[in-house]
Amino acid sequence: MSPDGAGPGRPYQVFVAALPDVCPGDRRRMVFTADADGRCEVFTWDAGSRRARQVSVSRTGTVHRAIDADGYVWWFDEDAAGRGRWWYRHFDGGPRLPGLPGAPAGLPRGLAVTADGTVAAAVALDRRTVVLVGHRGRVPREVPHPSRAGRLGGLSADGTLIALASSADDEAAVTVLTPRGRTVATLPGPGLWCQGFSPLPGHRELLLVRDLGDRYALATWTPGDGLRTHPWCAFGTEISARWYPDRREVLVRQDRHGRSLLHRVSLAARRRTPVPTPAGTLLDAAPRTAGAVDYLWTTTAHRPVPRATDGVDLPPTGPRVVVPGRHTDRWTPTAWGRVHSLLSLPEPAGGGAPPPAVFLVHGGPADHDRDAYDGTVHSLVASGYAVVRVNYRGSTGYGPRWRGAFPAGVGHTQTEDLDAVRADLVSAGLIAGDATALWGVSWGAYLVLLALGRSPGRWQAGVAVKPVADWAAAHRATTPALRALDVRMFGGTPDEVPERYAASSPLTYAAAVTAPLLVVGALHDTKCPPGQIRSYLDALTAAGVPHEAMWLDTGHDGYDGAAHVAVLRRSLAFLRARLPEPARRAPGRPPAPAGGPRPR
Repeated sequence: MSPDGAGPGRPYQVFVAALPDVCPGDRRRMVFTADADGRCEVFTWDAGSRRARQVSVSRTGTVHRAIDADGYVWWFDEDAAGRGRWWYRHFDGGPRLPGLPGAPAGLPRGLAVTADGTVAAAVALDRRTVVLVGHRGRVPREVPHPSRAGRLGGLSADGTLIALASSADDEAAVTVLTPRGRTVATLPGPGLWCQGFSPLPGHRELLLVRDLGDRYALATWTPGDGLRTHPWCAFGTEISARWYPDRREVLVRQDRHGRSLLHRVSLAARRRTPVPTPAGTLLDAAPRTAGAVDYLWTTTAHRPVPRATDGVDLPPTGPRVVVPGRHTDRWTPTAWGRVHSLLSLPEPAGGGAPPPAVFLVHGGPADHDRDAYDGTVHSLVASGYAVVRVNYRGSTGYGPRWRGAFPAGVGHTQTEDLDAVRADLVSAGLIAGDATALWGVSWGAYLVLLALGRSPGRWQAGVAVKPVADWAAAHRATTPALRALDVRMFGGTPDEVPERYAASSPLTYAAAVTAPLLVVGALHDTKCPPGQIRSYLDALTAAGVPHEAMWLDTGHDGYDGAAHVAVLRRSLAFLRARLPEPARRAPGRPPAPAGGPRPR
């Protein structure tokens, strides 16, 4: 999500980096999420008439949506903490009605609707995930299941099988159930990702991605054949996959070194064919009938643009944007391998002095920075700062071994990589050695705090937005899914391995911080809870560390651009006051600060 637009009185806009959902019964009818007075809301799009109509209206914004074969638009109406229920109305208009009357309010964990109108939905409550099945507008029934947490992984075309996906590394990574709750199959991890059932009538084939240790391969499961891996269709870096709607073929999107590739795979013919797309990142890609593909293309210098291989008109994403400066790659050699970074340099200034630099630290850790438009990068580069985005060990897009490499421990491995890239860029004269700052969101914000405490004096400022600041306290207050992730990363709970949590916790090193620090917390955050952030701020105060705090009346993720703009303007002003003023450069008008929530 990124606001756009600049200057006093000019409105900002928000967009979501996802393609529209296409009605299975009429491909001209689509539903998408776009700007509505600075919030994300759900709209319909008629590709024939090129007309859009707003469907949802909420105080905090809306992002989860779908459209079924009968042309009914679904959306999840949630509060500031992310809890809510599904609603629907017809594509052509009509009343707003509850999708599953009587369903409990919770966090959205997936929705699926078959051609005959069978609906499956999952919502997360405090300690478990509730799976519901029924029909549009009718009271659903709860599906009993053995998993405490998970998401809806799919509903078979005939409505007789439900896939519930847990973590890819769980002993039960995917559980296949009947609507009455009978377990049909338990598909074990580690390294198994659910990608959904085939939409073909009469088919009950579940698509999966499997980690083979050194590569990723497609896999399928059917009631008759069980789980089958297809090693002939393997990739060296992370992939996601989606069924074509009218054939037993799969569209594979591959993340590789910060960019994207598309492949069309015929499972029957055992054939893999590249789908030509421009160099850059595909934020989303979706197959349609007759072999057509929609994709959302971007680079660091260009805002996302929706494209269709068959020329169908897709909803526009906003005005054309070109980011100033020079955008390139940097590979830093280290003893443990080459670390890849995306480097954006401002226009050259008189005198040739290297610019101050801001390291934007991605979240996850199982995520990566992409060669993709980011309004924060745009604002910083246009203001004269260099921007560095490091795909440290633990990042996706570089293969299973890179993703699983934590030799120095949680957090410490990643800060080693940030330190190495900083030293390389300073040595090469590309950035100023006395003017480097860290800026991260969620898990990236955690790394900011840890780096400032572990390497005092190396960085000149830090911005940490919704961080993990105290691992043990965060573990006890966060969601079940994130507690399970913590156990996998640390090898146990805080009670079982307290020394590991303490060694990786920024709270342990708070008194050593010397760089000025801005910490932003969210009052309704269930992923990085506010209590553990307050404890960290208290430790900074006790140690006399210079810092500022900002609090948002939101959850971890938010769909109202005003909160993002407020954080980003505050962050830019904070950095401007603490880093040397960038040298005057070629004229360039920065946009209003832009950015959005990142995964933990």
